[in-house]
Amino acid sequence: MLSQPGCDLRFSDSGGGGHAVVFTHGAGVDHAMFDAQAHAAREAGFRVIYGDLRGHGASALHDGLRFHAADAIDDLVSLVTHLELERPTLVGHSLGGNLSQTVVKRHPDLAGGLIVIDSTWNAGPLTRMERFGLRVAAPLLAMIPATRLPDLMAKASATTPVGIAYARDCFARMTKPVFLDVWRATLSLVDPDPGARTPVPLTLIRGAEDRTGNIRTAMPRWARTESIAEHVIPAAGHISPLDAPDEVTAVLLQALAAQQRSAEHG
Repeated sequence: MLSQPGCDLRFSDSGGGGHAVVFTHGAGVDHAMFDAQAHAAREAGFRVIYGDLRGHGASALHDGLRFHAADAIDDLVSLVTHLELERPTLVGHSLGGNLSQTVVKRHPDLAGGLIVIDSTWNAGPLTRMERFGLRVAAPLLAMIPATRLPDLMAKASATTPVGIAYARDCFARMTKPVFLDVWRATLSLVDPDPGARTPVPLTLIRGAEDRTGNIRTAMPRWARTESIAEHVIPAAGHISPLDAPDEVTAVLLQALAAQQRSAEHG
């Protein structure tokens, strides 16, 4: 556990001397979405750190407090420094990817690599329609009855029965006010910056059936801008690590090995 202002963060650390990997899950879910990938990374000799974002899972917010992106960013930086990790690879899904992008941008010497899964490009250009979609997303979600949100979000997030059931259970445990705070926080991290480039080795992974926000158009643009390949996982939705665990794990382990070599020689 790491005590932070407003929240006691719950996480696990496999320890050991391997290259460190910090997993950060997406909005509304919890660390369990990365169970398969975390297990495989540990078996491959990496030091694995993963837990629940504030306001998610076992990392409950203190009474009366709200979720803010700035706090979650501070949490991630504090976790890396608290554990004295040496340029770990940050792996972020959805909101976790947005947070990890921000950390790498603000603290380019903190991480040795970045793996973004099913997340939009924070610094990417936005079309007029995308800007409109960002403005209306939270108000539209606020209009949906709390009793319907878990099922709607689960079916929008995953393509497999396992993924849908997991997402439905997670969303059902989150109150609607916190859910809306988390959604607004995600949108607040989108900050177009045409000249921005990722200062560490980058890997991009996306479910082919991910229809969340502008991810399916933003991530290919990001890959072209950074002159890297985008890894598209067939038949997987927004929570691709659950919809296609083996395929995502294979890409992840290959990327981690490459980023470990880069960190060792950087």
